[in-house]
Amino acid sequence: MAVTDEAIEKIKGMIVSGALRPGDRLPKESELAADLGLSRNSLREAVRALSLIRILDVRQGDGTYVTSLDPQLLLEALSFVVDFHRDDTVLEFLAVRRILEPAATAMAAPRISEQQLDALDAQLAKLGAQPSVEELVACDLEFHRGIVQSAGNSVLCSLLDGLSGPTTRARIWRGLTQEDAVAGTLREHRAILAALRDRDAEAARSWATVHIASVEQWLRSSL
Repeated sequence: MAVTDEAIEKIKGMIVSGALRPGDRLPKESELAADLGLSRNSLREAVRALSLIRILDVRQGDGTYVTSLDPQLLLEALSFVVDFHRDDTVLEFLAVRRILEPAATAMAAPRISEQQLDALDAQLAKLGAQPSVEELVACDLEFHRGIVQSAGNSVLCSLLDGLSGPTTRARIWRGLTQEDAVAGTLREHRAILAALRDRDAEAARSWATVHIASVEQWLRSSL
């Protein structure tokens, strides 16, 4: 592993220094291994590892390229890792979401367009008063993603997308076991939307905090 780690660090160094830029094709394996003082086997392992986390793109029959290095692409690995959480750590993921999502919601308040607000409103109206738990969770994910995207920070949006795995499970569990969870979620969504329409960043932040904290509080008492 030490040899592979060294190979990873050397390729990383080339990308960070600008010797390899997004979209660039890596030199032939034999040439790159010789230039970096690596064995072809360790280089191959490093390329495989970096392709798994979307740093490199191995194209069969064409070569290996540096990806776009877009934050959304790079942070896809986060959601994969998050899926391996234990049930007793879901509260820690919710706590992180409680820090980030209200901030993103406040950032969105002056930026979100009227068209986007109307789309969110229509989404809630389409859901109806008594949706299934699955419908509610799907709407909840899209509702918050739409708001966070309006915050104008792709890194923040990707981080929150990656954290949605365990929190989605918590929301489903809550919907199945707590009678007023569906109505409460819809009320909180409406309150967040109203604050955004008023361009009231602090009210939007507060309602987003309440929304996440209510799930967190319920889950804490249930575990």
